[in-house]
Amino acid sequence: MKYFSLVWAALWRRKARTLFTLFSVLTAFLLFGMLDAVRTVFNAGDQLSSGRMIVSSKLSITQALPISLLNSIQHVPGVKQVGWANWFGGYYQHPTPFFPNFAVSSNYLGLFRGRYELPPAQARAFADTRDGAVVGAALARQFHWTLGQRVPLIAGIFPRTDGGNDWNFQIVGIFTTKNPKLKAVEQQFLFHWKYFDEGNAYMKNMVGWYVVNLDDPAHANRVAQAIDALSQNSDHETKTQTEQAFQASFAKQIGDIGLIAGGIMAAVFFTLLLLTGNTMAQAVRERIPELAVLKTLGFQDRTVLALVLAESVLLIVLGGVLGMALAMLLTPMVSAASGGALPLPPLGLHSWLLALGLMLLIGLLVGALPALRGMRLQIVDALAGR
Repeated sequence: MKYFSLVWAALWRRKARTLFTLFSVLTAFLLFGMLDAVRTVFNAGDQLSSGRMIVSSKLSITQALPISLLNSIQHVPGVKQVGWANWFGGYYQHPTPFFPNFAVSSNYLGLFRGRYELPPAQARAFADTRDGAVVGAALARQFHWTLGQRVPLIAGIFPRTDGGNDWNFQIVGIFTTKNPKLKAVEQQFLFHWKYFDEGNAYMKNMVGWYVVNLDDPAHANRVAQAIDALSQNSDHETKTQTEQAFQASFAKQIGDIGLIAGGIMAAVFFTLLLLTGNTMAQAVRERIPELAVLKTLGFQDRTVLALVLAESVLLIVLGGVLGMALAMLLTPMVSAASGGALPLPPLGLHSWLLALGLMLLIGLLVGALPALRGMRLQIVDALAGR
């Protein structure tokens, strides 16, 4: 801190250049903060999924499994309760905006304690209504749906037995979730699998995946192996995995989100290295006589080295902290604007520590060559002709 005023004055020697560079650093770390939040959404597991596993086709999550597996899975030691679901892939009026819609078993909502909050009267109405559907609160607000309203979904995959593609449902329940990390479920549209199985012309007595609740999460590996052994060497071999792993495989149908985010961040920071490196090189080149004067006044070589490195690190840290702070402000706004479809978590300590580490590393890298040049500077050569 002894020479902070000297470093600060050197940093703002060219105000316009410093401001533009700060804006570039701010933008880079704003992107880092937002992309890290997106990566966290796709990689983080459901905290409420302990003791819950998903049984899907070993070949692909798009391959259906026979409903006849249900009885066998229920009798596996350690299995507490089993439900099932099937991806429907329908849309309302227009293909966009997209929202998840599933045909589910009658006990599906009860398998996810703490996730779906549905009033008892609406839960009973759902159980008693053959073509009934329950929808998330965010989805209901988006399309202005109300209880009792009939809603047609256009099937993208499953036509009806009469050849039509429009499936009519009655909204009998609107659910919410208390967990802010699970707000995305409020974008879901759920209806009875039995109604779907009876009415679709594509397949019969098949389900997309089974949801298994365990008596004891500690026995998950044993139960998973036992379930998969039921269909071994058959034409419908299964893969039993945690809910987190299943959600990740579902997301990878879009692409490897972590790899995409990492690639974007790598490109951004590589560009940032070039930009700030050029800025620091110019700044030191312009101040060669000044650095020579400092050495003339008694500043040691390592002190000059430290001053240039401190200037470089300060430049990156200032812009980086501003960018991360802006990302903290924007993530809840983006989450709210998405209606729960993209529930970005607040930037946590891990993200901040990673960002600060990157700031220090980038600052040292871009300042290293200019700082070495300043340290090796010969006073006679620098002041020659002046």
